[in-house]
Formats: sequence, structure tokens, C-alpha cells
Amino acid sequence: MIKAVLSGDMPRSSVLALVLGLILVCLALAPFLFPGVRTVDTAARICVFIVLVASYDLLLGYGGIVSFAHTMFFGIGAYGVALALTHMGRGFDAILVGAAAGALLAAVLAFVIGLFSLRVRAIFFAMITLAVASAVAVLVSQLSGLTGGEDGLTFKTPRALGPAFKFGDELFGVKLNGKLLSYYVVFIGSLVLFLLMLRVVNSPFGRVLQAIRENDFRAEAIGYRVVYYRVAATCLSAAVAALAGSLYAIWLRYVGPDTTLSMEIMIDILLMVVIGGMGTMYGAVIGATLLVLAQNYLQNLMGVAGSLVEGVPVLPQLLDADRWLLWLGVLFILSVYFFPTGVVGRLRRS
Repeated sequence: MIKAVLSGDMPRSSVLALVLGLILVCLALAPFLFPGVRTVDTAARICVFIVLVASYDLLLGYGGIVSFAHTMFFGIGAYGVALALTHMGRGFDAILVGAAAGALLAAVLAFVIGLFSLRVRAIFFAMITLAVASAVAVLVSQLSGLTGGEDGLTFKTPRALGPAFKFGDELFGVKLNGKLLSYYVVFIGSLVLFLLMLRVVNSPFGRVLQAIRENDFRAEAIGYRVVYYRVAATCLSAAVAALAGSLYAIWLRYVGPDTTLSMEIMIDILLMVVIGGMGTMYGAVIGATLLVLAQNYLQNLMGVAGSLVEGVPVLPQLLDADRWLLWLGVLFILSVYFFPTGVVGRLRRS
């Protein structure tokens, strides 16, 4: 049963299986295990970024395609839901229309970009995607009448997903309200999309992508249309990224250039792929979990550590909470040094 759900792609490591199982349980029961606004928000972000990173790994890890436009597709999905809920009202039909329109627009845009630029070498494709993503980010910022500009859009989700909606009193001390339902919409949506990506990479289509990544000339020689497969992978990746953006918009009830289109998010995606391990969907789970947790809690941990060594020369300055980005960079360097194939690659090899 589990093998069928995972499309035959088993963890192949008892430690990795244990870690993945622990992450799944923690995310599935996050509102009950870690009650609190910040912890549940962190869990929701992990769910969304797992899907976003997995969709990017389809391009980079499985297809060998370097793109810097992934946040553009992510933002298209988020703005699609935001605009639909703003103009159609706060109904579930608006969410479905916005998510579908965002995914379709992202796929069409990816098709146009891929069709005209995937024939060139990888570095040129990467530069083209970077240019297009930058142009879209500027366009969104300037179309303030439609997108809210730099301020973004704040909108209302269906009443059933709002904190004012209650479908019970309490369960294990957790309020049964719309915010809880909203979290599980994000969790279940992310789980379904992740399992879909897992199925894609373990299908014949995924195997051909890996063959193209290893040697595109040989794949072309045995009859595969390399450009077609790369364009199809780009469109699928863009559509899934847009759906991840839709889930993110539902959770935040706000979209803006900084939350969906910024280059910082693109860098985070690259870091998550490298930390978790390229060419494996499970790497998206590990990488997204580790980096999102570090971004949210490393500063607090450093503050606690700094207070414990107070009075010791130099250490309190080094562990100052304001230097958390420095230590995040150090941790990334160490992870690349000790896990050159990512955490998943290292665990599977051991």
C-alpha cells in the first residue's frame, strides 16, 4: 500500500524513512502538537515550500534545467487566487477559478519561454528566465490599480476558512475554527501535489527526463525529442509552482511582491534543493523543513545560547541574535561540505 502511494520510490534508508515519517506526523498534527500562531504558520510554510521546491527539483534535479523564474510562477498562482477572491467574492468557486487560471497562465508562459529558449545552452536559458522574472516583478509593482503595487493585495477567504467560523468547541485544547480548516486545506493540498510530483518523476516521462539530464545527445540519438520533453517538464513544474502559490495565498490572505516574487525566495529554493539533495523528491521535504525552521527559530536559539555564555570572552558577541544570518551561512557551508549530494543522498548511501 505504502509502496503504491509513493509510486515505488521508497526512502531506501531506515534513518531517512524515520525522518520523513517524523516530518509527516509533525505536519499532520502541527495544530495539536505545537499549538500557537507562529508554530502553525511555520508548519504551513513548510508544506507550501515542500511543493515549491519539489516542482523546481523536477526542472533542476531531474531535467538538468537551470531556471530563475520559479518565483514568477509561484507569484502568478498567488495573485490568481487573490484577484479571483477580490473580484468574485469570498467563495470556494473563486479559489478554484483563481488557482486554475493561475496554473494555466503559468503553464502557457512557461511554454512560450521554453519553446523559444530551451534550444539554447543552459546558461542562456537561465539568463532569459531571470530577465523575464525581473520584468514581471517590475510590472506587478507598477500595476498598482490591479495588483496593489508594492503594498500588495489583502483579501478575504471563504468564511469557513476564517478564524470567526467555528464547527465545535475544542479538541485537545485546540479551537475548532476556520483557521484550523485553512491549515488542513494547505496540508492536504500540499500532500496531494507532492505525491503527484513523486508519481511524475517515477513514470516513464520522469525516466526520460533523467536520461536527458545525463546525456541529451544520446537521448536525442535514440529517438526522444529532447526539446519537447524539456518544455513539458517546464510547463508541469510551472503549473505546480502556481498551485503552491495559490495555497500560500489562501493561508496568508495577502499577496505582495516581497512574499511571492522576490529574488530572496528564489535563493531560498536553490538552498533547499542543494541541502536536501537534487534529483530526489524527498530532498525537497528535508531541505524545506530545515531551512524554514532555521529561518524562524535560529535567531531565538542564538539568543538563548548567547545568554548562557554571558561573561565568557568573545562568545556572547559571536552568538548575538543579530548575527543569525552569518551562522545560517556557516551552517549551509557545512551542510554542503559534509553532504555534497544533499542530506537524502548521504543517508541513502550510508
